[in-house]
This record gives sequence, structure tokens and C-alpha cells, in this order.
Amino acid sequence: MGDETAVKKPEGATAVGTDAGAGSTAAPAAPATAYPSRRSRKRLIIVAAAVVLIVGGAILWHWLSGFESTDDAQVDVHLYPVSARISGYVQAVHVEDNQYVQQGATLVEIDPEDYQVALAKAQADLATAEATARSLNIDVPISSVDTVSQLQYTGSDIENAKAAIAASEKQVAAAKARVLEAVAGNVKAQDDVQRYHLLLIKDEIPKQTYDYAVASAQTETAAVDAARADEATAEQNVAQAQSRLIEAVARDRSAQAGPERVASTRARAVSAVADVEEKRAALHQAELNLGYAKVAAPVSGEVTKKVVVGLNVDPGEQMLTVVPLDQVWITANFKETQLKHMQPGQRVEIECDSNGRTYKGRVDSIAGATGPLFSLLPPENATGNYVKIVQRVPVKIVLDAGENRDHQLRPGMNVEAKVYLR
Repeated sequence: MGDETAVKKPEGATAVGTDAGAGSTAAPAAPATAYPSRRSRKRLIIVAAAVVLIVGGAILWHWLSGFESTDDAQVDVHLYPVSARISGYVQAVHVEDNQYVQQGATLVEIDPEDYQVALAKAQADLATAEATARSLNIDVPISSVDTVSQLQYTGSDIENAKAAIAASEKQVAAAKARVLEAVAGNVKAQDDVQRYHLLLIKDEIPKQTYDYAVASAQTETAAVDAARADEATAEQNVAQAQSRLIEAVARDRSAQAGPERVASTRARAVSAVADVEEKRAALHQAELNLGYAKVAAPVSGEVTKKVVVGLNVDPGEQMLTVVPLDQVWITANFKETQLKHMQPGQRVEIECDSNGRTYKGRVDSIAGATGPLFSLLPPENATGNYVKIVQRVPVKIVLDAGENRDHQLRPGMNVEAKVYLR
């Protein structure tokens, strides 16, 4: 083996050995120099490999720490149940199962005849209520004017009746005085007749004088009767004036209640206006009910139906479900240890299991609690000791615009979400 080593020595080393002689100590120096060189190269290789591993590990760690991923994720969406808002007979269904419809498209038609009749009745009731309200609103100012006029008129009547009573009482007094005057004149005339009759018997006066006295006595008697008649008439006028005063007072009391009647009329007018509003609301409700006979799609999406022609539906009864495929999002359940650097707005890639496609999206929000309710309870083992279990927190991920244009992402599909933290 030493021979082989000698053969492999460099020429310079051989010459040195020849010059030094076979017995000199310098001859074995060549193998001693080669061994440390190999050790240096090995050491260099090990250091280089360690550096490469460290740098590669750092790069790998940096890359792996730049995102968080989970396969506990699925596609979610809000389902829109379509229910009847009125009761009735289903006369037409315009969609089939899994048919895509646009928002506002008519899905189901309920027989509208009953609601058309109700609408016509509501319109007639409103017209009647409006006419009544107009009439009462006209009566209010008329009643007010009439009340004021009656108050003024009855007041004047009372004053006139009092004046008439006073005048009649004066006439009565005058009539009584005339009666007394006529009675006095009649007494004198009757006495004259008796005196003239005695004188006539004695032929002391002519018969013509006696006849004149008799005529005067008759005139005075008639005057007494006329005066008494005037007195009775005057007293009757007083009674009539007093009766008119009583009537005027009664009318005045009735007129005093006029403001209350005006207030009552005004209250009926207000009630009529309220009735108009009630009838108008009933009309609006009838119009709405007629409009509800056509059931429209609340959003665009695919339809799952439960209703068929001939079915009688009630308010609140679900007839269809619309799945808005343009509004799907991803619910990814990340471990709580993965949320340290996660925040809304970060870029996300979603890989779908069904078609192998990768969709792009953004973190929308992080739920305020962990997943199911039972996961909020502290887990315990058989001995009752607390066992720490890493919980999962739902993270909502929304897709970028146009990512699900072909509607291949369906609610319930499993996906894998990768959130880029940097």
C-alpha cells in the first residue's frame, strides 16, 4: 500500500525524496500533507451544506409562514324562501326545479278574482267616505254662521218682546184710564137722562133736550164698552208679548247650544276624515293583496319548488326557495392558532374539490366565536379534568368579482382555503 502511495505522489515530491536520500526523515512528508487537505475539504463541504440547509430552511420557513390553509371549508349562501303573502288557489307556476330566474320574474300566480272584488268594494267605500266627509266639512261653516246669526236674532227677539210687553202694559194702563173716564161719563149721562126725564114730565124742558140726553147716555154706554174692549185687547197684547218673550228666551237657549252643535258637527267631520283615511288604507291593502297574487323572485338564482297548480296556499306558506349563486361565499374553519396574523382584506386562494379550479377571494371577516355551540364549553375527560382542545373559528371569505360567473360553486361544496398573510 505504501508503494501505491508513492506512485501517486507528485513529481515534485519524488524529486525531493531522491535528493534527500532514502534514509533521511523527509521522505514520508508527502502523505502527511495530503491527509489534512482532505479533512479541510470535508470540513468545507459540511459547512457549505449546513449553510445551504440553514438558508433553505429559512426560505422554506419564510414561505410556509406566509400563508395559512385549511381543508375544513365549504361554500355557503343565504337561501331565499319564497312564501305566499295571501291565501288562495294556485292557478299557474312558471318555473321548474333548478331553473335559473332573474330577480323580479313572476314565479307563481294565485287566483286574483276574490282580491279584484275586494279592491272594487274598497274603492266604493272610499268614494262614500269622501262624499260624507265633504258634506260634513261644508256643514261646519254653515252651522257656525247659523249659530252666530241665531244668537244675534234671538237676542234681538228678546229685546223686542220685552219692549212689546212694556208698550202693551202702557196701553193697558191707558185703556184702564179710558174705561174709568168712560164709566164716569156714562154715570153723568145716565144721571142727566133721569134729571131731564123729570123735567120733561113737568114740561120744564123741551122733548128734544131729553132726546139728546138719552142719545148722549147711550153714546157714553157704548164708550164704556169700547174702553173695556180696548182694555181687554191691551191686556191680551201684554199676554201675547209675554208669550213672545218666552219663545224668544227658548230660542235663545237653543241658540246658546249652537256652539256645541257646531263642535259636534266638526267632530263628525273629523271622524269622517279619519274614516276616509281608514278606507284609503283599506284600498291600499286591497291593491297590495291583488299585487301579491303574482309572486316574484326576490333575487336572481336557481329555484327549488314545492308548489304545483291546484294547491291552496295560506299566508306564510313556503312555496319555493331561490338559491342566489352569484352571492356565495366561503366559510373556512381555521384553528385558533392560525389566526394570529389573519385579518380582513388578505388575499385568499380557494381550491374546489369538485372541479379542481382555483378561485380568488379576500378575507371578509372573522367570526366572534368558535364554531358549534358545544365547542364553547370546556371539554372534560372521564375523570373530570380539563383537556385543552384547539378550537376552530369560522372565517368568512368572499370571492372576487366574476370568479363564480359560471355558477360551478354550489352551496355545501367542500373547498380548501389558503390565506396569504403577507
